Amino acid sequence: MGLESCITQARFKKVSVTIMGLFFVLTTPVGIGIGIGITDIYDENSPIALIVEGIFNVASSGILIYMALVDLLAADFMSTKMQNSGRLRLGCNVSLLLGAGFMSLIAKWA
Repeated sequence: MGLESCITQARFKKVSVTIMGLFFVLTTPVGIGIGIGITDIYDENSPIALIVEGIFNVASSGILIYMALVDLLAADFMSTKMQNSGRLRLGCNVSLLLGAGFMSLIAKWA
């Protein structure tokens, strides 16, 4: 849904949308194929594998944090209703911090 909304907002040409959609659709099957292909030679406890996994985890979490703060929350926090109500702003900020704190607490067990 996120990809579709970005493509719709950008108003790309039909050919560009088709190519982007095709790459998006093929990403998962190609990744699965690569995973199946390297199953016999992959050692998940090797230092290189752990570093690569850590880098991928950091990159994906950074993307998720960016999307949450910039794409999802920014529009709500910059609305006129939010800007004109100090009580609403305080409640939303406290809720945001509590939500982030609880997610961090849950992540400790994950």
